[in-house]
Amino acid sequence: MRNLLKTFILLLCVLISQQLLYSQPKITWDSRSIIVDGRPVVPVMGEMHYSRIPENEWATEVKKIKEGGVTMIATYVFWNHIEEIEKQFDWSGQRNLRRFLEICKQEQMPVIVRLGPFCHGEVRCGGIPDWFFAKGIRSRSEDPQFLKIVETLYRQIFTQVQGLQWKDGGPVIACQFDNEYNGHGSYLMALKKIALDVGFDLPFYTRTGWPELSTPVPYGEILPLYGDYADGFWERSTKATAGNYFKAFFFKSNRNNKNIATEQIEYASALSPTGKMAIYPYFTCELGGGMMVSYHRRVYMYPNDAYAMAVVKLGSGSNLLGYYMYHGGTNPEGKLTYLNEHQHTMATNYNDMPVKTYDFQAPIGEFGQINPVYYRLRPLHLFLHDFGEILASMDAYFPCTKEPVKGDDSYLRWSYRSLGGHSGFVFFNNYERLQTLKAKKNVKFKLHDVKFPSLTIPANAIGILPVHVIGIKYATAQLVANRDGKVYLMQIEGLPTEIVFEDGKMLRSVKPHGTKMPIYKNYYLLTEKEAEHLFLLSSGTPPMNVGTREVTYNKMKEAGPLRIITIGAQNVAEEPTDSDFDNAAVYKLHIPPASKGLLDIDYHGDCARLYADGKLIDDNFYNGRHFQYGLWRLSEKVTTLELRILPMQRDEPVYFPKEADTTLGEGVNSITVEE
Repeated sequence: MRNLLKTFILLLCVLISQQLLYSQPKITWDSRSIIVDGRPVVPVMGEMHYSRIPENEWATEVKKIKEGGVTMIATYVFWNHIEEIEKQFDWSGQRNLRRFLEICKQEQMPVIVRLGPFCHGEVRCGGIPDWFFAKGIRSRSEDPQFLKIVETLYRQIFTQVQGLQWKDGGPVIACQFDNEYNGHGSYLMALKKIALDVGFDLPFYTRTGWPELSTPVPYGEILPLYGDYADGFWERSTKATAGNYFKAFFFKSNRNNKNIATEQIEYASALSPTGKMAIYPYFTCELGGGMMVSYHRRVYMYPNDAYAMAVVKLGSGSNLLGYYMYHGGTNPEGKLTYLNEHQHTMATNYNDMPVKTYDFQAPIGEFGQINPVYYRLRPLHLFLHDFGEILASMDAYFPCTKEPVKGDDSYLRWSYRSLGGHSGFVFFNNYERLQTLKAKKNVKFKLHDVKFPSLTIPANAIGILPVHVIGIKYATAQLVANRDGKVYLMQIEGLPTEIVFEDGKMLRSVKPHGTKMPIYKNYYLLTEKEAEHLFLLSSGTPPMNVGTREVTYNKMKEAGPLRIITIGAQNVAEEPTDSDFDNAAVYKLHIPPASKGLLDIDYHGDCARLYADGKLIDDNFYNGRHFQYGLWRLSEKVTTLELRILPMQRDEPVYFPKEADTTLGEGVNSITVEE
């Protein structure tokens, strides 16, 4: 009996210790925000597709994402990546979802798993395997045969998730059902029922909220998440400013840009008292962190495109910033075919995508490159981490009620968020993609009892100004962080800094002193560059550049006859085929011995492909940026590469940005390796 008692006590101790080990903060939500252990937060979510990145890079890349201020990762589970051949599920290598989730657990990084079955993500057939279409079953429907197949898919995904859900101490905090669906809400509820039946038990569930459903989902069952983009590769136009993406740079009560949305929810209605939560919180899952290039539309993105849009979303009432994409990737090898979307694929034939690259000009590139937009966004993410609890409870107000007009430079775009008639934040944006906005003079912000001095807001300036927050009555600088008893502000370039403290102290035209010396008491003023690198650890930065080496290359073959550029099913130019590259100009690249750096190819032409031992390893639709490749992904035996370039043609039915060299023909300016 005594031994039995000892065994019981030991077992109890083990169970208690496990419970403590796996205890997680309680996650709920209300009409405004996610609530963690009773405290509202404003998360930053970044999209990273695990199956588009080699598994030996995941740990490093998740660290980089975390260092960027991202507090949650979203990832698709592409059905045709894991079951390209029917009943042959492949969870090996870079398809190993469980291993990816385990790494996220180690890094304390919550994950939203986007389950499908339809994902899109510019993957062949939207992620639905080719074999499915031979069955004659209607996809994305409540057909019992389709739902039975989905059940098999979800059960397989759950084998990877089991034990790693939030309730288990794991990172999986939510899942998304399907993607960009505009049919009956009952279909989404059928997917949820399957997920619950197979074992998914999560704090919340999501859908992409911009397509209006023909019949609704019961309130509270599935959270709609919204989106917006500064440009769109899917536009059928070859004009620089096609579509209505300019609306992303105006503060507005509508949660979506009609460029991508049919569901338009007014933020004002979310505040209507009804005795219970009136509406869902304003969350986003697809703010363009960059933009892919399609064959017919080669957009070139700038850091302020994403930054301005994010500030505008916050100033319009959003309490979750979700970027698509935050980390670029590379399509994995298909067993039967390429896995990219193009105008001849089934289910989706909307876009001609490169075969391999899905770089997206994201904050973190296809090969883990840290791009300028990464740094531009960091101060905003630090601000949300330290001040999100204050912001989350604030309502949004819109002093400028004018209808957005492309390039309208007649007034300053601004809004404010406020709580209780006292504290608040002023949001302003004097930037619009591919438009020239002038400085705005004699701007006089007023919020509650605070009148700002007359300001000149510089061209391209974007900012968030505090009012009655953390000892500051008002400031013409932006709060960044509150850590270890120190408050950090960022000077907005071109805007003189004036700070009035609650104790009556006033600082005018104060200069940044950096992190070494406060400007007053425990307050520090940083330049934008200093704020971008604040608290940045070596673990989240790229390896130290120890030098750049020239790569020797030889032109082996001149380009043959020009290909005929055909117009496809979407009435836009079609991408070249494998056979078209038989007539490309061919260059042989001699890789320096033991080189594991970033290959950088400065070329011009229509598009290019890179081969190793005759195998396609990456490709590029030229838009003015360099073609890059991570040599560490190659076998050490590979000492030469083959570069094929299709020449630029006269009057191509393609949009090229001003950064692109559209000289006829093709050529290589330089090839280097950054070690």
